[in-house]
Amino acid sequence: MGRRADAAVGGRARLKVIALLSAVIGLDGADKATVSVNAGDIENAFQVGHTDIGLLISLTSLTGALCTLPAGVLVDRIARTRLLAVSVVLWSAATLLAGASGSYLWLLLSRVALGAVTATAAPAVASLMGDCFPAAERARLYGYVLAGEVLGTGAGYVLSNTVTALLTWRYSFAWLAFPGAFLAWVLWRVPEPPRSGGDWLRPGLRHIPSGGGGVKHQPDRSEEVARSEEVARGAGVAPEPVRGTAGGPAAQPYPGRVLHEDPACMPAWRAFVYVLRIRTVVLMIVASTLAYFFFAGLRTFALFYVIHHYGVGRFTAGAMTLLIGVGVLAGLLLGARAPDWALWRGRANGRVLVPAVVLLTAPLAFAPGLTTGSPVLAVPLLALGGALLAAANPPLDAARLDIVPPGLWGRSEGTRTFVRTSGEFVGPLLFGALSSQVFTGRGGTGGLETTFHLGLVALFAAGLVSLLALRTYPRDVATALESARVAGSGPG
Repeated sequence: MGRRADAAVGGRARLKVIALLSAVIGLDGADKATVSVNAGDIENAFQVGHTDIGLLISLTSLTGALCTLPAGVLVDRIARTRLLAVSVVLWSAATLLAGASGSYLWLLLSRVALGAVTATAAPAVASLMGDCFPAAERARLYGYVLAGEVLGTGAGYVLSNTVTALLTWRYSFAWLAFPGAFLAWVLWRVPEPPRSGGDWLRPGLRHIPSGGGGVKHQPDRSEEVARSEEVARGAGVAPEPVRGTAGGPAAQPYPGRVLHEDPACMPAWRAFVYVLRIRTVVLMIVASTLAYFFFAGLRTFALFYVIHHYGVGRFTAGAMTLLIGVGVLAGLLLGARAPDWALWRGRANGRVLVPAVVLLTAPLAFAPGLTTGSPVLAVPLLALGGALLAAANPPLDAARLDIVPPGLWGRSEGTRTFVRTSGEFVGPLLFGALSSQVFTGRGGTGGLETTFHLGLVALFAAGLVSLLALRTYPRDVATALESARVAGSGPG
């Protein structure tokens, strides 16, 4: 099993780094699933309703959104592995405080603190992915990293559900602190890779090399491109994204957007303005915000809905959720491979095309799955919808690195996460308010069902926005590559 995993990612050193980054994202997924699992118990313990549960999730997301902008600046300027380690320690302390809550306000404040310390995860993981792996392999390897969110969410549903059933909901929050403390210890010992925008972890390495302390090196551009394409062919994936569509003219960079200075030294405000001038970045931010708006609302009330809509017990609902999670994981891994298949078939913009297609089709599976009263019919439909939704993430995450110069990866991801998390902030709160305050006439879970179906409109809109990026992506890739060459920030 270990050898197969090594072969899948290209070596033992790569596997270790991917597992660590995956675990960072997985902890956050487990935590959010724990809130969903215990929604009913928290309501009973503190005499609150759906809107208050939505607020619990939403304020966490809002705090995280506000903190991602300064976190992005830190990611571009200090050691990322140490930054992640400190953040995970503080995160673990916040989960212990949540488990010890004596009132709803105490729980709310502990969740706000947790949101603040998780803000570093997305910018740091994106920046490390860019420096550890060549552009040709990022979508595929990003799929394995993002699998951590699915596995973490599944663990949160299953383990927290079990802990709550055997003990109380308080212990289901507290147990997360222990894997968090271990992960922080391991992260502290991982070397910081040089900020090369290249391939620090080349295929075949068994041990993680000594880091460059975040120091930037500047390999020759032609040699780096040739090495990247050679790595891609050896791994059986498509070459790195080309400047234009296959068979067509090469895309030209936008002259006014080519950087002539080291982006790592740009003031924060200028970096954020530059990132928001990249058209594809803006479109991807809007698309991911709409998609996460639906996903955050669905995830918050998923277990509650399954128990009451399908009339099953807690453990049966957990098993159903686990099966749906398997579908989500499969979709994530297939989504990581799909852009490579598109590239081989002559679609150089596959990292944008694949997300657009799956986001447009996901509502077609979700709608009947949420409506039917039969668990046997619901599970495969919801698993398919979840798989399609998850398949959009690896190519979108890889594409964002393609269109931004390496020295701006942390601040770019901080900007994107700020807006996306704002969508997560609105999602649970609005879903809770609509289901309990507006659509109350249908009784039972009718309010939630109607709210979920309205949320599918946002998911479909995300697919439409992604289609617009098909026209802007090639020139933005060319601009980022030209900026890397001119500014000497390393290859993208």
